Amino acid sequence: MGTRFQSFLLVFLLSCLILISTASCERNGDGTIRIGLKKRKLDRSNRLASQLFLKNRGSHWSPKHYFRLNDENADMVPLKNYLDAQYYGDITIGTPPQKFTVIFDTGSSNLWIPSTKCYLSVACYFHSKYKASQSSSYRKNGKPASIRYGTGAISGYFSNDDVKVGDIVVKEQEFIEATSEPGITFLLAKFDGILGLGFKEISVGNSTPVWYNMVEKGLVKEPIFSFWLNRNPKDPEGGEIVFGGVDPKHFKGEHTFVPVTHKGYWQFDMGDLQIAGKPTGYCAKGCSAIADSGTSLLTGPSTVITMINHAIGAQGIVSRECKAVVDQYGKTMLNSLLAQKVCSQIGVCAYDGTQSVSMGIQSVVDDGTSGLLNQAMCSACEMAAVWMESELTQNQTQERILAYAAELCDHIPTQNQQSAVDCGRVSSMPIVTFSIGGRSFDLTPQDYIFKIGEGVESQCTSGFTAMDIAPPRGPLWILGDIFMGPYHTVFDYGKGRVGFAKAA
Repeated sequence: MGTRFQSFLLVFLLSCLILISTASCERNGDGTIRIGLKKRKLDRSNRLASQLFLKNRGSHWSPKHYFRLNDENADMVPLKNYLDAQYYGDITIGTPPQKFTVIFDTGSSNLWIPSTKCYLSVACYFHSKYKASQSSSYRKNGKPASIRYGTGAISGYFSNDDVKVGDIVVKEQEFIEATSEPGITFLLAKFDGILGLGFKEISVGNSTPVWYNMVEKGLVKEPIFSFWLNRNPKDPEGGEIVFGGVDPKHFKGEHTFVPVTHKGYWQFDMGDLQIAGKPTGYCAKGCSAIADSGTSLLTGPSTVITMINHAIGAQGIVSRECKAVVDQYGKTMLNSLLAQKVCSQIGVCAYDGTQSVSMGIQSVVDDGTSGLLNQAMCSACEMAAVWMESELTQNQTQERILAYAAELCDHIPTQNQQSAVDCGRVSSMPIVTFSIGGRSFDLTPQDYIFKIGEGVESQCTSGFTAMDIAPPRGPLWILGDIFMGPYHTVFDYGKGRVGFAKAA
């Protein structure tokens, strides 16, 4: 998750698969630690809880805030994979050590775990709680803290104690004891807390992140860490995070690196997207993206997510405003589309010098009543303009372009939610391609579709979900586990860059 966050995700994901049971620990000759995990199937009584978790877990965002290394000094932390929706691993805090499972989240920067003083939140009763009175290395802090996610919120206070990650012990690490975890999200979570791996710029309370202390205290050989997320549901190994290096066994070829453009999240520039080899045009002049291990799905602007949903047959909502714009203004838009600010030229939007805004013009919509064209109409116009321009570059006829725009109106996703797809069509769904650092990164249907069950009872959902972030922060893409699964990801803190290579 992260310290930002607008919610999302949802659905059916999971009818039978995975609950972590036992773990065994093995020390390897290269100084790394790997933990073997077992899985057992979920019974049907767990299905509803699983669905609710995914609905509330989602992405979260808030405007706030190759070199191959000598692995003998790298520290490896195994990750547990809960239905390809949560990846978490073990840490300990205190003396003697108290064990917790945490999400290793590159989209936030604080470490928090439930406190034994969390009395009124039901979630705390279902997870391990930190007992300060039982740790001889505990140091009182008391500074208040709160973090709000799109999927929930936590509050409490800062404390200091020794934190052990793998074989690395960070002395007197500042972290948050959560005394309040309202809502259902953390109640259903398989993890106890979150260990943020983002930049200090987004750390609540200006707290020094665990990763910063690892680097500044010389606890890792090189200032990088890397993620391997195992997307094979039949493999008992959930994945691995390596502090201070990379594991060559988990990727193929060389990484493509791109510089971090804005410290806070691991944010970088990317190029245009393609659907079945066809450019969308939306990011032709560039878009911003972040690599976020704490987000299960892949999120982007409604405009492009709608185009993807249409291509894969995902069922969205019918937008009356969208259809009204296409019906009333479609031909006019086509005639003037090559001109700039087309929606303001035809009177659906105004232009304030930096962006389009609602005009508040009266119009008759398709239910026969008169009403104001608010921001929804302006947004629908701008989306339709992108869709039409994309089709124009393909030399489509006027009739085909207008029909395509009308079809897309039926596939506009509900913000923060996933869309259902036909499991029988998965094999014929298109490849969605992201351009990063001049290289193409393909996502196949097997990468971006979640499937639960088999036969007539199977259910499938899209791994793409919509999130609209206004300029100057947006538009912003969040490349979560859907992307980091097929692509091994290196977070190079020392050189300020992110790298991607095909996962092995």
